[in-house]
Amino acid sequence: MPLGIVLRRAPGVTRWAKWVWTASAVLPGAGPADWRELRREGDAAEFHAATLDLELHGADTGAYLHELQARSPSVYIVLRDEGGSDCPLNVLTVTASPYEAQDYADSGEEIIEKVPMPPALLGFVAEFVEEFHEEEVFIKRKRDKKRVDLEQDGIGDPRIDKLDVYASPKLQRRRLH
Repeated sequence: MPLGIVLRRAPGVTRWAKWVWTASAVLPGAGPADWRELRREGDAAEFHAATLDLELHGADTGAYLHELQARSPSVYIVLRDEGGSDCPLNVLTVTASPYEAQDYADSGEEIIEKVPMPPALLGFVAEFVEEFHEEEVFIKRKRDKKRVDLEQDGIGDPRIDKLDVYASPKLQRRRLH
C-alpha cells in the first residue's frame, strides 16, 4: 500500500537548531510527492515529503499483531539526516513492525518517528494479520533419560601420560625425565 509521509517543520527552540523536523502523519493511498507543501501555520509548515510502499510480510505477522494490540497502533517512519538546508531528511522506509523499527534504532544512524495509524491503514494491517497469522504452538522440550553423572570421563586427554594434572609444568618435566 502506498503511504504518503507528512513531515512537519517548526522553528527550533535553541539557537543551535534553526528547525525541528517531526513526522506528523501518513496518507494511505497517496500519489507520488517530492516535498510538496501541504499547510503552513505561521513559521510551521507540513510537507508531503515522499510516498513509499508499506510492505507486509507473512513472517512478520506476530510483530504486526503486537502493534495492533498497542494502546495507539502506529507505523514507524525511518528517516536519515542528510544535512541539507531545505529538505534535510531523507525518508528511508515505513514499517508497521515495531521489531523492524527497533532494528533501525539500534544502529543510531537513523531517526525513527512513530505516527498513529489512520483507520484505513489499521483495517488493512488487521485484515493482513487475520488472513496470514498462524499462532505458534509451544512445545515443551523433554529431557532425555540418559544419566550422565554415573561415569567420570576423566580429566584431560587419555593419550597423554601425566602423573598429576594439577602440578605445575616445571614439576611435570622433572617427574617425566
